[in-house]
Amino acid sequence: MSMTPETPLPPKAERKALRPIPFLIFSSRWLQLPLYIGLIVAQGVYVVLFLKELWHLFAHAFDFSEQQIMLAVLGLIDVVMISNLLVMVIVGGYETFVSRLNLQGHPDQPEWLSHVNASVLKIKLAMAIIGISSIHLLRTFIEAGALASGKSSYTETGVMWQTIIHTVFILSAIGIAYVDKLSNDSAENAKHAAVSHR
Repeated sequence: MSMTPETPLPPKAERKALRPIPFLIFSSRWLQLPLYIGLIVAQGVYVVLFLKELWHLFAHAFDFSEQQIMLAVLGLIDVVMISNLLVMVIVGGYETFVSRLNLQGHPDQPEWLSHVNASVLKIKLAMAIIGISSIHLLRTFIEAGALASGKSSYTETGVMWQTIIHTVFILSAIGIAYVDKLSNDSAENAKHAAVSHR
């Protein structure tokens, strides 16, 4: 879990040196650094993809029908939402599992980062995945209007499965949020019990 501003680092003089094995285990978290750097590279690829899609939309602005423009814009929104998901994983994951970013007081610090931990990150990722899935499903529903004419690249079975998968994502997010609420409630009850025994 991330150390938030409420849990400041102790002075260097008070910090205990770790024994070799715990030090090795704790230092192994830095093996995740290349993974986050790889995600930053993937973010750059998504920027290129966004610009390519935007240029495609601009070049065909007078040729496309309203439906084609809507699908192109939904494609741009999809790229942005996946990019937002990448930022959450990179920034939140690094802060939670690798090292503190020490952004306290920085004007651009994301609001959610001040209280991020593994549970918060899971819920935010689940909500982002639902958002991305919703955009995909909306694009599918728009294109599914051409199913009867046979011009659509989708089938009825494909649309049905996409809807089922989206529903599973929603149920999974509700389950994650419920389990997180239960664990928070039990932690609060334990804290109240400890206070009342004093």
